Amino acid sequence: MSRVRKAVFPVAGLGTRFLPATKASPKEMLPVVDKPLIQYAAEEAEEGGVDKLVFITGRNKRSIEDHFDKAYELEVELKEAGKTKLLEIVQNILPPHVSCIYLRQAEALGLGHAVLCARPVVGNEPFAVILADDLIRGAGQGVVAQMAEAHERYGCSILSVEEVPRDETHKYGIVETEPGPNGELRVTSIVEKPAPADAPSNLAVVGRYLLTPRIFDKLEETRAGAGGEIQLTDAIAALLHDEPVVAYPFKGKRYDCGSKLGYLQAQVELGLLHPELGGDFAQYLRQLKDQL
Repeated sequence: MSRVRKAVFPVAGLGTRFLPATKASPKEMLPVVDKPLIQYAAEEAEEGGVDKLVFITGRNKRSIEDHFDKAYELEVELKEAGKTKLLEIVQNILPPHVSCIYLRQAEALGLGHAVLCARPVVGNEPFAVILADDLIRGAGQGVVAQMAEAHERYGCSILSVEEVPRDETHKYGIVETEPGPNGELRVTSIVEKPAPADAPSNLAVVGRYLLTPRIFDKLEETRAGAGGEIQLTDAIAALLHDEPVVAYPFKGKRYDCGSKLGYLQAQVELGLLHPELGGDFAQYLRQLKDQL
């Protein structure tokens, strides 16, 4: 069985919910404490064994490429100033063995189309899809690493899932499952953003997928739906007819940084966990609480 070595990052979206902050800068570059969202996602992929990061980009996304590129002038300035700790941080945003590949999605035709754009690079291998605005703090290990282990056990596509309130099913792809032969949750159906009354469950697919290359054939056959977009959910539904798909309740906590509230929650909780400023930040929050 092939090891998961490639991860696809669909980053061509406009990030309209964060305007005007995202007018000239991608939402994936929004910082949480001291790192942009896309770096958290890239680090999670690398921890899971991925060594090729495939970014599906659009216009105004150049800052993502710049972030992962070498910054000669900055490194020289830090070195001359004797700021060795900051220099190490800048030089080690990604390990040397990890490479970045950038592909342009000329039109925003949906998540499924973005994934399909990666086919020439991914080839006939299993691969991860990571949505950077779902920042997930893994419990012990990152979600990509957890899913890679599940893929080794079951040999099929893996969808990360979590339970959501019934009145929020319209925000997610929702799966229906049944027990598999090895205790796994086999997906029997998947529906994109159903109304609460129509949802088959409250088990939602969140921003991590580990897919077999067969998904590309299904995406090629998937017709555009509402808004002219090709939905990854529809392709996964078609994949179910050919091979098993497993729903994996990941271990960790997800922050929906595609929403302003989720983004603020991530700032606070990761700030409290930060090794350098967590203590001072906690003290500040206690003082603030007393003042309010």
